[in-house]
Amino acid sequence: MTKLLFSSLLLLFSICAYADELTGRVVDVSSGDNITIVDATNTEFKVRLSGIDAPEKQQPFGMESKKSLSDLINGKEVTVNWIKRDYHKRVVGKVLLKKVDVNLEQVKRGMAWVFKHFMDDPYSQDQADYVDAQEEAENRHLGLWTQSDPIPPWEYRRHD
Repeated sequence: MTKLLFSSLLLLFSICAYADELTGRVVDVSSGDNITIVDATNTEFKVRLSGIDAPEKQQPFGMESKKSLSDLINGKEVTVNWIKRDYHKRVVGKVLLKKVDVNLEQVKRGMAWVFKHFMDDPYSQDQADYVDAQEEAENRHLGLWTQSDPIPPWEYRRHD
């Protein structure tokens, strides 16, 4: 009985992991993991893609990462499943273009790292897929993985 109750609570938590859903048109892509959307009421939201970290614009592949994200979603309507705002007051969440996980797509293309610092966050339920995608991108030498020793953005920011 205890096992059944625990399983039920775990299922309920995973269903309720996202706090809210936001839908809007992408009006700006500022980096490989930051966008601005405008909803139906013309309200603007800064959005940080959860679970990933793209190269800074000054880093190798920074501009390529931004272009990859822009080519994928700029001017299009997306849905953001989000759970929190970060210290910059951005909405942090998983961005979906129809049913495509945009965050995952950036990792698959070799345009972002899995942001392992937030692996325990509730919105990180897709992290196993992200880790697998990063390993595949590394093995196929895609995007930033064409470099012999790419520097993750969180390390780059520490020395910047």
